[in-house]
Parts: sequence; C-alpha cells; structure tokens
Amino acid sequence: MSIIVKLDDMLHERRMTLTELSERIGITLANLSVLKTGKARAIRFSTLDATCAALHCQPGDLLEFAPASLADVDKAALDHEAEPLCKP
Repeated sequence: MSIIVKLDDMLHERRMTLTELSERIGITLANLSVLKTGKARAIRFSTLDATCAALHCQPGDLLEFAPASLADVDKAALDHEAEPLCKP
C-alpha cells in the first residue's frame, strides 16, 4: 500500500506514549498498534479526528501518500476512472 502512517513520529515529537494516546481518545491499544505499524487497511474519520485533536496536528501529519512508482499512480488513476460514481 502506498499510504505511510507516521503516528510513531508524531507520538515521539509530542513525547506521548501509545498507551497515553489510547487513554485520551478511547481507542484500544491493540487497534492503535495496528495503525501505528502500518498494518491497518482503513481508519475511521472519528478515529482520525480524535487522534488529530489529541496530538494537535493535521491528518497530513499522520498520513502520507508515497506511490511505489509512477506506473502505480497511472494504474490507480485508470482504475478509479473506470469505476462509476453512482450505481443504478
């Protein structure tokens, strides 16, 4: 996947542990660990909102798009264009 999670960096900058963040935002330590290690396949906006509020940051401070290659970007764009926005 070409989304990089930078939660560990932000926690380090804020001198906060994952346990402390978990307690502040009400998300289990296990779920935050999955996010921190980059193994998460999705994140709820409510989780992102709470995390950004607790860390006083923007979503872009936590997530970064880094395509593996230009070909991957082109393929993703083509795949996206092929999908209909509304299904009948």
